[in-house]
Parts: sequence; structure tokens; C-alpha cells
Amino acid sequence: MTSDQVHQLNYMLSLGIALLALLGSTGAQLQVGFYAKTCPNAEIIIGEEMSRVMKVAPSLGGPLLRIFFHDCFVRGCDASLLLNHTSKSNPTEKDAGPNQFLRGFGVIDGIKAKLEKACPSTVSCADVIALIARDVVHLDKGPYWDVPTGRRDGRVSIANEALQLLPAFTANISTLKSQFAGKGLNAKDLVVLSGGHTIGNGHCFAVTNRIYNFTGRGDSSDTDPTLDKNYIARLRSKCSPAAADATKLLEMDPGSFKTFDNSYFKLVAKRRGLFQSDAALLDDPETKAHVFRLANASPDLFFQEFAVSMVNMGNVGILTGSQGEVRKHCAHVN
Repeated sequence: MTSDQVHQLNYMLSLGIALLALLGSTGAQLQVGFYAKTCPNAEIIIGEEMSRVMKVAPSLGGPLLRIFFHDCFVRGCDASLLLNHTSKSNPTEKDAGPNQFLRGFGVIDGIKAKLEKACPSTVSCADVIALIARDVVHLDKGPYWDVPTGRRDGRVSIANEALQLLPAFTANISTLKSQFAGKGLNAKDLVVLSGGHTIGNGHCFAVTNRIYNFTGRGDSSDTDPTLDKNYIARLRSKCSPAAADATKLLEMDPGSFKTFDNSYFKLVAKRRGLFQSDAALLDDPETKAHVFRLANASPDLFFQEFAVSMVNMGNVGILTGSQGEVRKHCAHVN
């Protein structure tokens, strides 16, 4: 066995031990292989479809990962984010501003249709989201982990709850730590899960004030002092103050935005995090220590910790057993 093979084996063993310890300690109601008897090919169906999707639309990796994040932070991991409104007077989470730039809902609907054909009314949309998140990370050269399943789907989705509960890209560190703690996630989870910004894009509207009008003065020097000056110049070359530029895409991890790795932490450590919420990780001794630790560690360590934190987040506010339902179509209650 070569040294590389030994290293990979040790990594996989340590990841498995960490996940088993986590599941054992939480007494989780979810379980790995929940569909082994009722829909044994469920994860294969999802994995094969995601392999196909990512070959033709690799930019969907980031948005599909963030669908899992945005769903779990509102009413827990119950696929409430996927529900369409039944009238304009009752907007759902999908209609809320922070979610209007998410993409990939059609992919989820397509996968759900294949699962319904194979195993009617069996695999929840909430589990589909969780499994897709794992698969896009792995397909972007990140870790693969066993996803505990058995979630049920919620029947309620309210736009205002998404506005109130989703961490904002302008959030400071106190707010971020409080929001994560409210979901049973600690400061380490906050930093590790922020590493999901290593794939995907942001938009110019998220940084316009940081680079042009941070305090409201509006002069050429009114920039966010936490941003590296060279990075400010680069962002200004891509985003003008004009409203027409607002939705222009920006790589969150420039040069590596299609590859899941730990370069995000290296950028944040150099004061080149795209969002104020990224920069905020340096404003607290505990979160700052985790940023620098992961920036200087091997990608394998980040992979292991990300897998564990994703399982942690996947346990937030879950519905199981007879709670909720298993939707036949992810955009509509049964």
C-alpha cells in the first residue's frame, strides 16, 4: 500500500469514527440507510442524476448546497423552502428576498419525480435536499459522507420567517453566533459551514456598499476597512455602483469556485472574504482561530469537519415518524 493510500485510508477511518460518535451521542432519530428496504436505490437514483446534472451545469453546485442551508435555518430541515405559494397574499420562503437568487429547484423536482416512479410516497423532499447537498460537494471534489435520513416534509412555509431567520450577508459576528446557537450549532460549526462558500457565486449588490459607500459618505475612499485594498480594486473592476450591475455574478472563492477545498479560509484570513459575514469571522477570537487553523491545515481536515457539521445541521428541527408528510411533489403539499 502506498503512502497516499494509507493517508486516504486513515482519513476515511477518522471521518467514519467522527460521524459514528456524533450519531451515537445525539441519539439521532435519523439513520444512515433509512430507505434500505423501502427504496433501496434511492441514493443511487439521486447520485446518478446529480452526476448528469453537474456535467452539464456545474455552476448549480453552490446554489443546491445553499438550498440545504437555507431550508434548515427556517423551520428546520423540512423542505419548507421548496413550497410554492398558493396565492400572492401568502408568500412562501421561496419568495423571500434571500431565496430569490437560489437555483436548482427544477433539478430537485426532476429527481423527486424519478423517486416517485421508483418508490411512490416514500422518499421525503427534505432527505432529497440533504442527499443532493452531499453529492454536489463530492462531485466538486469535496468529501463524501453517510447522510442520516428519515426526515419528513413540513406543510408550512412563510416568507417572513425566512427574512427573520436566515443569516444575512451583512451580519456581524454576534448575530451570526446567536443565530447558529439558536439552531444548536456552535462557533466551530459556524466557521466550518461558512466554508461552503468555497463553491458558487455571489452578486455585486452584496458588496456595492462595502466598496463604494460603506459609511454613507459616498466618496471614493468610503470603503470597508476590513477589506484588503487590492481586493477592493478587483471588486471595483467587476462591479460599478450602477444598478444595472447589481445582479452581476462574483466568484466567492476566486480561481477555485468550482472546486470544494479550503482556499476560502485562506482568502478570509487575508481579508478577502466576499461578504461582510465572511469578514466577521475574524472579529471574534474563537471563530478567528478556527479560520486560521483551517487556512493552514490540509484540505482533508476541513473535509472531515465539514462532513460532521453538515450532519449537525441536518438534525436541526427535523420531523420524523408520523410528523409532517412525504410530499409527492416537492413544490406542493399533498
